[in-house]
Amino acid sequence: MLIPADAFVLPAAMRGSLQQCIRQIVTEGILAGRFRAGQKMPSSRGLAVHLGISRITVTLAYAELVSADYLTARGRSGYFISDTAPLAPDLPGLAVRAEAAEFARLLGPRLGMTTEVPRPADWGSFDYSFIYGQADVSLFDHQNWRQCALRALGRRDFAALTQDYYDRDDPQLMDHLLRHILPRRGIFAREDEVLLTLGAQNALWLAAACLLGPGRRAAMENPGYPGLRALLQASGTEVLPIDVDAEGLPPDRLPATVDVVFTTASHQCPTNATMPLERRLALLKAAETRGFVIVEDDYEFEMSFLKPASPALKSLDIGGRVIYAGSFSKSVFPGMRLGYLAGPPSFIRAARALRLMSLRHPPGHIQRTMAYFLSLGHYDALINRMRSAYKRRRQVMEEAILAHDLVIAGQGGFGGSSFWMRAPVDTEHLAKKLQADGVLIEPGRAFFDPVFPDPYHYRLGYSSIPFAKIPEGVARIAAVIGRSP
Repeated sequence: MLIPADAFVLPAAMRGSLQQCIRQIVTEGILAGRFRAGQKMPSSRGLAVHLGISRITVTLAYAELVSADYLTARGRSGYFISDTAPLAPDLPGLAVRAEAAEFARLLGPRLGMTTEVPRPADWGSFDYSFIYGQADVSLFDHQNWRQCALRALGRRDFAALTQDYYDRDDPQLMDHLLRHILPRRGIFAREDEVLLTLGAQNALWLAAACLLGPGRRAAMENPGYPGLRALLQASGTEVLPIDVDAEGLPPDRLPATVDVVFTTASHQCPTNATMPLERRLALLKAAETRGFVIVEDDYEFEMSFLKPASPALKSLDIGGRVIYAGSFSKSVFPGMRLGYLAGPPSFIRAARALRLMSLRHPPGHIQRTMAYFLSLGHYDALINRMRSAYKRRRQVMEEAILAHDLVIAGQGGFGGSSFWMRAPVDTEHLAKKLQADGVLIEPGRAFFDPVFPDPYHYRLGYSSIPFAKIPEGVARIAAVIGRSP
């Protein structure tokens, strides 16, 4: 039975080459059961005419499908669905089942409490997207990243790609981390004092899981990172929000008894305040005197382009009370999910054991790719390119903000990739109005203690918006605020 050419339709939002799309249509048709073993495919000429593409494209796609055993070639007779092509399992239809009531009891009230900063999934399609933390395609070094990934796929690195590291990490990546990345922050560590993680969020979860739980108390900044608040609440820890000021977390506002203090000292999230040296020393002294541990989330240290970065808290830590969490997600791209923890050997052993139980280790291929990207100098070139672009965008945005009399609530003095703003209106309502005008902002309510939410702040990120669009985007924000009652 001949499969008609009409069965092939190129997707409107096509991803990949035409050759890849034809292969995808065929494989999906076979796995879905629409195309069956022995059926004849349209001729390469007929399918090319139907799709309006080159015949050689169809011929190459058919050849790939033959090599993958989805099709078989029968001389002059043409191409047929292979008798040994993979098939979808023939499963009986499943009735819709009611969820057992016990799940609500077993899961408990804490899970599902994550409060994320609202942002649409299609944020990239908006003309004026001030979304924080997203990568700029025009800045990223695709070619060299691809070369590093291909090199990591080679025969020489086969073991690094395929083996189970168990509780270990890629030695090449660890070597560069210990000799180059951490020393930039003044941190000199041994291998038994560092652990790779799936980004900073996973690093914070490991720290909280090792150090906290029911009956423990954790202090976090207010406003602060919503993802941290969610994981602390899920652990059963008592969360103590500490109001920050223009210099970040004030040590004198910490409660008398606390087990762990979480801080974003270098670039306070979301205000961008940088904790001065005197306050850092005071926080370390309080930790020594009162016996608590500090978890330092240094998520954006590479983005200090206005002044040299301040020394990390960890670099000043003599008593071994600071656990340092870093990430490549902001400096390379957020979807990579690769970060690290640095701390005392006893803590790293516990975190490593917990990581082994939960996810074993970050994928070997991404570790080795990142190792090559770092060692060949591509990472430093990318950071320099980002710093230059961010500095320009920041200047353009600051000028536009001041020109339209918008209020900056926090911008930091070292750089970063966002402005913390204040408006005279509810910013969640403001965000909805701006979306209709092609503008995306991030309402600030999620950053505050939910007991006392603040509806008047918002964040403007400039990591992915072209600098030429910034003035018009800011003008639209000012116009909507001006029209608001």
